[in-house]
Amino acid sequence: MADERARTPEDLGRLLAERVGAGDVEGAVALYEPDAALGLPDGETASGAAEIREVYAFLVESGTRVERGRPRPTVRRGNLALTSAVRADGTVTCEVARRQPGGHWLWALDQPDARD
Repeated sequence: MADERARTPEDLGRLLAERVGAGDVEGAVALYEPDAALGLPDGETASGAAEIREVYAFLVESGTRVERGRPRPTVRRGNLALTSAVRADGTVTCEVARRQPGGHWLWALDQPDARD
């Protein structure tokens, strides 16, 4: 499972939900660029693979599920893509993905809760 790469930016959300659900912390971290930033619920930011790994290790350990939500249309420009989704509780996610030299996509920025 963790070997599958995101062929489109829209694949990232599905892959993340699958990997966190399977307890695959390293697989979840592999969906991010090495220096990516992940927004946290307290308004702080996890920066880089080590900090993002800590976040997903905590989520997996606590049994937290990652909900994909209803995808919104992707906005693309060249090698960048803005993805977002609306979860059942109204939470909106917002992510910036970048096409990598091998053609697959990774998240550069991830804000799992973009509401006020």
